[in-house]
Amino acid sequence: MKDGLKKLLRQFHLEEFARGQVQSARRLRGRLAMSIGRDARAVSAYFSANRIRKLHLGCGDHVLAGWLNTDFVPGSKEVLYLDATRSFPFSESQFDYVFSEHMIEHVRFQEGLQVLKECNRVLKPGGKMRIATPDLMFLINLCTDDKSRVQQEYIAWSSNQFVPEAPHCSEVFVINNFFRNWGHCFIYDERTLRSSMESSGFVDISRCELSCSDDAELRNLEHESRMPDGFLKLETFVLQGSKPGP
Repeated sequence: MKDGLKKLLRQFHLEEFARGQVQSARRLRGRLAMSIGRDARAVSAYFSANRIRKLHLGCGDHVLAGWLNTDFVPGSKEVLYLDATRSFPFSESQFDYVFSEHMIEHVRFQEGLQVLKECNRVLKPGGKMRIATPDLMFLINLCTDDKSRVQQEYIAWSSNQFVPEAPHCSEVFVINNFFRNWGHCFIYDERTLRSSMESSGFVDISRCELSCSDDAELRNLEHESRMPDGFLKLETFVLQGSKPGP
């Protein structure tokens, strides 16, 4: 450290704290460098072992067999580091499929466009992307008077799980929590996500039911078991699009 900065930090008894922060940053850079090297070898091994190449973005703990599973905060050695808001570390036209579930709502709208453009770039001509994300209309529909049984159960469950301080179970507290919690940045409706996909170069965009697809490689991908039965379906809409063929 520079002498002047050291003196200032010592004055406020922060010198040891600052030194610890610098050392932590150095250790983090070292671990990241090791991770990047390990991930590069894992990507090479995946490409060698798989004729059909499939990229899974923001997988969390939902690791899919036969996919290259990635996340901003890898939870295991099976998951590779990838910041989806930056340029992907892959050349153009590397993958046949890209899948993302409940990830794009965690980045800002403009960052979401960047994600979609990168997905299109790394797909082969004719390759497909499947994206599942919370539906803004699901939140709006919680405000209707004639709520379904599943909606009522969802409100009660979400209130008890995530808003225990609420004076009573109410869609108002559930909706406010949904926008603020879990790092959510932008909640899409179908029209907005479809428009974003189109502007990113995708064609033949269609809405699919959860876990269903006309392509066998894109079936049964969503992590439905992470929530009580029917709740992920209530929250989510799924769009599937293709990169134009040659």
